[in-house]
Amino acid sequence: MSKTKTPRGIKAMPAKRAAPDDVPQFFRLNVEVGDLDAAILFYTDLLGVQGRKQPGRRCYFDCGPVTLQVLDVSSNGQPHPAAKSLYFTVENLEAAFDRAKTLNCLSREDVHDAPAGGIVVRPWGERSFYAEDPWGNPLCFVEEGTVYPG
Repeated sequence: MSKTKTPRGIKAMPAKRAAPDDVPQFFRLNVEVGDLDAAILFYTDLLGVQGRKQPGRRCYFDCGPVTLQVLDVSSNGQPHPAAKSLYFTVENLEAAFDRAKTLNCLSREDVHDAPAGGIVVRPWGERSFYAEDPWGNPLCFVEEGTVYPG
């Protein structure tokens, strides 16, 4: 195999083709926060599940096959919000909505000319609402059974 030049000028070997059954599995997503204890309380209340505190100023929340890792970066600077919404499926959308409403974290934006912070059937068929954590991370809760697979 010959080496190729990457955009940053670093020499790299071409990637081997993965075997058809070796599909990467997404298992963890990281969100940055500025106060781990406050974040644990917020996500425990919002998700309705207990997190597991980990070494290194982080907490893991089991969210199906993907773990939400909440990482306190306050000792290194300001948290950087997630680039796009984190999507969660729930069986009982109204219960998740009530928790978000109690936490006063419903989105005040619009999505396709509808209130993001309200339970709405989106143009693509998902019944959902949007919220935001105290550190600016955008969150979306979608009713199970309405998830648009693309």
